[in-house]
Amino acid sequence: MKALKVALMVLFLAAAAYPQTADLGLGAFANESGPILVAVDAQGVDRSIDRPYAMFVLFIGMKNGQGSASVATKDVVMVYKGQEYHMPSLVELRDNYSGELRDLGFYRRLGKEGVISSWVRFYRFPERSNFFPPLTMRSRLAVTEGHMAAMKGFLTPIYFKNPGFAKGDKLTIKVRDVKDPGLTGECEVALQ
Repeated sequence: MKALKVALMVLFLAAAAYPQTADLGLGAFANESGPILVAVDAQGVDRSIDRPYAMFVLFIGMKNGQGSASVATKDVVMVYKGQEYHMPSLVELRDNYSGELRDLGFYRRLGKEGVISSWVRFYRFPERSNFFPPLTMRSRLAVTEGHMAAMKGFLTPIYFKNPGFAKGDKLTIKVRDVKDPGLTGECEVALQ
């Protein structure tokens, strides 16, 4: 009986130690286990897995709608096959990749049912500012920090250089607050 209790305790602690990402379908994933809620829509990557830069759509918010945080571009990373990748700068992306408008146009036509079935539906994402705005006459300037407070989240496309993705690969998108590294969130993504 004692061994059973110990085994159950180990399983409980292991489950608590690892983030719980939900697969929402349609290439969307969400995790509510950290102080920063994270949802990632990877439909664009799933449909164009061989492009040199991969665009994900990132939704972040504060857990339980309490507190505030700011996430800088340098504090958004992707972990793929044990290696951590940082996002390219806006200048690097624009110099080396000409598919931003195509990516955003394609994403706008895709269904959002997956990501909307998560915590995202309860939050507002009012600002149009993002890390990688398209290069058009009506675009706002790029921001280097995304701000969240209470029930107001931050929504932005994010890019990473494609390290050689393949269908079925798993990766993790991690974010952390600029001032308090203890305020973090992450979301595991499975490419389909």
